[in-house]
Parts: sequence; structure tokens; C-alpha cells
Amino acid sequence: MSSESYHEPIELLSEDTKNMHRALVSLREELEAVDWYQQRAEACTDSDLAAVLVHNKNEEIEHAIMTLEWIRRHNPVVGANLKTYLNTTGPITEVEKQATAGGGGGGEKKGAESPSLGIGSLKGKR
Repeated sequence: MSSESYHEPIELLSEDTKNMHRALVSLREELEAVDWYQQRAEACTDSDLAAVLVHNKNEEIEHAIMTLEWIRRHNPVVGANLKTYLNTTGPITEVEKQATAGGGGGGEKKGAESPSLGIGSLKGKR
């Protein structure tokens, strides 16, 4: 078995679940590598080596984001949460409240422009 972190017998898991597991483990590994390179670059006393380590860190970020995009495309719950939280302003803990309330403020998307004035549809109202 290539991953020892399965929590259920592998023969009971679908290919979709096994592929998602592969992606999640890969994402975790990429993010761990980002952390390691960041620490090494910051602690490094040689500026040329530090620059190489920062370059490597940025490559790992690219890999993590590519994997995250694959996960988004294959898990609608992840996709919905990314849509809610990414590219917002204001307190992160207020974004969901703002999004579900339809209000502006902290949960507004940067650069998001809506043709609506925020008053909702008047169709069918008398």
C-alpha cells in the first residue's frame, strides 16, 4: 500500500476516494515543503542559498495550488467554500455571515461588481 494513512480498508474505497486521498496527501506534503523552505531561507546566512530556497518554496506553492485546483474541481463542497472565502476583504470569520446574509461589508469580493443594487428582484412583486 502506497499510503499508510488510510483509515478504512483500501478494498472498500472507491477510486474517487483513493484519488482524493492522493490529492489531499500531496497537498499536505506540498504545504509542509513550503513551511520547511520558508524556515530554511529565513535561517540561512548565505544570501545566494537563501534566494534558491525562496525560489524552491515558491515552486512548492505552485504545486500546492495546482493540487488544490484539482481538489476544487472534484469536490463541490471545497469549491463552494473556496468561492465563499477566497478573494474577500474584512474579517475572515465574518465572510460566511456576510455571504449568507447577502450583505456587503467584510465579505465583499475584491473587484466584484454586481449589476444589482442589492434590493433583490422586483419581478412578480405587486
